[in-house]
Amino acid sequence: MQVYRGMDIGTAKPSPQLRALVPHHLIDILDPDREFNVGDFVHLADAAVRDIGSRGKLPVVSGGTGFYLKNFIQGLPPTPPSDADIRTQLKTELRAVGVEPLIRELVDCDAVSAGRIHPNDTYRLLRALEVFRLSGKPLSSFSVTEDVREAFDFLLIGLERPREELYARIDTRCAQMFKDGLAEEVRSLFKKYGSDAPGMRAIGYKEFFQNGQFRTDFGEIESLIARNSRRYAKRQITFFASLPGVIRLNADDADGINRILTEKWCKRNT
Repeated sequence: MQVYRGMDIGTAKPSPQLRALVPHHLIDILDPDREFNVGDFVHLADAAVRDIGSRGKLPVVSGGTGFYLKNFIQGLPPTPPSDADIRTQLKTELRAVGVEPLIRELVDCDAVSAGRIHPNDTYRLLRALEVFRLSGKPLSSFSVTEDVREAFDFLLIGLERPREELYARIDTRCAQMFKDGLAEEVRSLFKKYGSDAPGMRAIGYKEFFQNGQFRTDFGEIESLIARNSRRYAKRQITFFASLPGVIRLNADDADGINRILTEKWCKRNT
């Protein structure tokens, strides 16, 4: 979500001072009303990593979105390319009959994807139907390729904290976001893009809306954001545990992290 301009506080975006010190990529590249999916991320991250490597620098891919990172490491699922005619037809049907018939169609042809896609996420709903109409196979049947891409040499480091400490840090961060002006940030984005913009689906933003209206019970919203963040963190811990070959270190073990980086980097370049 840090790809979106104006979504600074709620995404814990690196400060301008830090970004001046350490160059960052794929930040502030889209407005919040634009869709951004795993395919977009993989293609842009691939280009950025190749560019950084070509200059003799070490690219660091950092973040908590495990699904995006897994697809970057292992390659994108071999799904069919987009078909403009089918996509146009689906959009026409959506305008004519609404979302419910399309959801029922997806349940019939791809129950797995239907269970994964939120009813309001029409972009992914139409993509799943597009894949089925184009290929005759459900989107969920296309698996990620198993071979790690040969173009890059990955060093996977997982930074971990005790669960209780992690949850306490999440609660503290949520409180600090409100002190830093999160409500004002979301209100400004709501006035410009509305509540249905793709960026507004993120944790830290979606909790401000109810029936398309901006909520002002900020105490309750803060509790919801903290709860949803803790639940998301729990799911991500489970997801990252499934990735093979990860060196797991305590997030405060700076010496261990530096040692691993130095050893691996020196070994790679000898």
